Amino acid sequence: MDSVFKALADPSRRDLLDALRQKDGQTLSDLQVALPQSRFGVAKHLKVLEDAGLVTRVKRGRFTHHYLNAVPLAEAMARWIEPYTVAPAVLGVLDLKARLEGTAMTPKPDYVLRTFIRCTQDALWDALTQADAAANYHPFTPEAVRDGDALVYKLPDGSNMLICRETSKTPKTRIEAEFAPQWAPGIPVSRFVWMIAPQSDFCELTLEHYDIPEGGEGYADGWERLVSGLKTWLETGTPTRIGGQG
Repeated sequence: MDSVFKALADPSRRDLLDALRQKDGQTLSDLQVALPQSRFGVAKHLKVLEDAGLVTRVKRGRFTHHYLNAVPLAEAMARWIEPYTVAPAVLGVLDLKARLEGTAMTPKPDYVLRTFIRCTQDALWDALTQADAAANYHPFTPEAVRDGDALVYKLPDGSNMLICRETSKTPKTRIEAEFAPQWAPGIPVSRFVWMIAPQSDFCELTLEHYDIPEGGEGYADGWERLVSGLKTWLETGTPTRIGGQG
């Protein structure tokens, strides 16, 4: 927690976070525009933000892309501003190598989230793949049904809210899926990837979301609420649905 506040204390580092909030996935060269310092100076600030868990790096080919990770901020707010809301703890810095079969160069994700959950690999896999688990942590609906290779999330009136069709699965390790919103007509389909890496008593869970359409800025908030609820449920056994306002 101290590292988060230390990182936020410097206005240059806050400028970098603002720049990533406006456009996630920027390279070091891109961020030099937001912070008119030397390449070395910007890199030093990014390292502090990475050590605090506020920035996540994803390497694609020759380029390294940087993503704002809001989970440590949510944890700080939960501790002092919203003491009855449980937020996840995020440890360390991401050094992620994602792979897509048959692709020499993979595209960079539009959004990345990473957290650590104290649970077994089996429990986390089941939580992400079993339809009845959604009632324990999904922020916007308590009901999901499985339809073949798809998880279909339902609205209270029984209509579909979201369809997540799995396109590739590596058991207990990786899920690739389509993200097809149904809450409004004409929203383009995007895709996301869950990655699970067991680490002693914890599991490292990473989410990458690709091809987020214009106007999809709220996707990040939805993922953060979902993963916060998932973490709390798996670690405490208490169903936790961190829903939005309205």
